[in-house]
Amino acid sequence: MSTHSGHHAAGLPVTTHSIIGVTGFGSELLRFAAVAVLVGNFVLGTYQSSQVHTALIGGYLAVTLWSLVMKVWQPSAPWRRPLFVQLDAVAILLMLYMHAPQGPLDHGHSLTPPGLVVTFILLINAALTSDAKLVARFSGAVLVGWVSVIAIAATGSGLEISEALLDPDVQRELGLAMSFGVTALAVYVIVRENVERATEAEVARRRGSNLARFFSPTVVNQLADGDDLRLERRKIAVMFVDLRGFTSFAESANSEQLRHMLSEFRDIVSTAVVRHGGAVDKFLGDGVMAVFGHPAPRDDDADRALACALELVGELDEWRRREEAAGRPALKAGIGLHAGIAMAGVLEAGCHSEYTVLGDVVNVAQRLQAVSKSMGATLVVSEDLKVAAKAVGSTTPWHNAKSVVIPGRNLPLDIAYV
Repeated sequence: MSTHSGHHAAGLPVTTHSIIGVTGFGSELLRFAAVAVLVGNFVLGTYQSSQVHTALIGGYLAVTLWSLVMKVWQPSAPWRRPLFVQLDAVAILLMLYMHAPQGPLDHGHSLTPPGLVVTFILLINAALTSDAKLVARFSGAVLVGWVSVIAIAATGSGLEISEALLDPDVQRELGLAMSFGVTALAVYVIVRENVERATEAEVARRRGSNLARFFSPTVVNQLADGDDLRLERRKIAVMFVDLRGFTSFAESANSEQLRHMLSEFRDIVSTAVVRHGGAVDKFLGDGVMAVFGHPAPRDDDADRALACALELVGELDEWRRREEAAGRPALKAGIGLHAGIAMAGVLEAGCHSEYTVLGDVVNVAQRLQAVSKSMGATLVVSEDLKVAAKAVGSTTPWHNAKSVVIPGRNLPLDIAYV
């Protein structure tokens, strides 16, 4: 539905709009089937033709055509489905009532043909709306009206209540009405369950789509298999990547320059993080925070984090040179990397839940990124991370510094940088 309205708003030509508008019109086909049943009964049925019968067929045909026109031209109108479903119920009740006076019941004149066929056709039509409330309103109106028509017909035949309840024709009609009620209840339950499952599937799809923006495909698959993101303590590696001088650049840059720089920067960093099995925790303006080791911890978390950081050193430098060659503003980047124990997972907060990482390891990684600028380095890693990464970085020309004072931290830290 939203697709139709979106194209309409975009001002598509009539031919394209018409093609869009006539897709998915099963409800209108069912209404035409109901009209065909009414016409067949008019031509071949056992009831006498009358002006009332003709008016009913003509009126419902007009409703069907109106429904088709509204489907094509106003597919997203919120009033469309409820209105026509209720008109379906009205048509059924008029049809049943029209046949009631043709009794008496004890002469074998059933109230239901062709109403029985049309009633179940339009019950299916109500189910196609995938709206359990609409199904309930339609079914309730038809059932109450059906029983009322039976009562009117029995009264018109001169039967007392006790006699009517024992009359085979009345019992047959009540049985059919109750059968419709049971069927309608089953349809209501099925529609409601399908809507709930569809809602759950959509929530899962959106969650998976959102997770795919931050996690590697392997991690997303693990989460889809039932792994959760509860906040828990574990050993992880945290990386901060930040553009230097961005605040000054933003003061004079136009919106397109800002958009281009941030988009390119975030794409390069997030792609590298996901490629190495990490997760983007959050974007911080001109910075990116990434985590390795949650929600899927592995023995080589430190190795993958360091490999990612070293790769980004080259990729971001190459990106800066490409931007300069193209005559666009270009900024250097700084990277800080640390490993340690942290609380990681989804933090519930009312209507907004956030994937987050908390702890000293986060603060240190962020400050190491800040230290990189003062040391004239692109990447600064803690000795803890470097030692943990046994298989990566052995050939890197590291510069080591002992007992470096980290702003905001009491204890000094051994670091390595390039």
